[in-house]
Amino acid sequence: MVAENIAFGIIAFMMVVGALRVVTSNNVVHAALWLVVVLAGAAAQYVLLAAEFVAVTQVLVYVGAVMVLFLFGTMLTRSKIGRQTDLNNGYWWAAAATALFLLGTLAYVLIDAFEDNKLPEDVVPSTTRDVSDSIFGQYLLPFWALSFVLLAAMIGAIVLARRD
Repeated sequence: MVAENIAFGIIAFMMVVGALRVVTSNNVVHAALWLVVVLAGAAAQYVLLAAEFVAVTQVLVYVGAVMVLFLFGTMLTRSKIGRQTDLNNGYWWAAAATALFLLGTLAYVLIDAFEDNKLPEDVVPSTTRDVSDSIFGQYLLPFWALSFVLLAAMIGAIVLARRD
């Protein structure tokens, strides 16, 4: 159990560093690559939880498809690829205060709702079929909606990038 805790700490530290670099990077492509580190860390956390199917799905869907779509969208919109200094404005303090307020609200709601409840042991899916049925049975419509949103973003990037 100690090795798992150490691995969790290392992966969580890398995810926090990656998340901080995503929001502090002045280069859009570098921010996207740091986001890959965060999403790969989430997949590594799933491996620690012995949820290999979910980890592979995380890598294929988010690290593979979404990040490729993001990078293609960035390249197709004719945005500046290098360092940009005009990304920040003077209202960062309001954003930080709002983020802290939302963090406190979310923590209060989660602690109030769940207190010290534990998950039942018999509900954990054991096979890949059980996991896929639990994901795509109940959440099939939101999954399709997300795919259409990503398709619309890609079409929008192509329309913006094409030359008339």
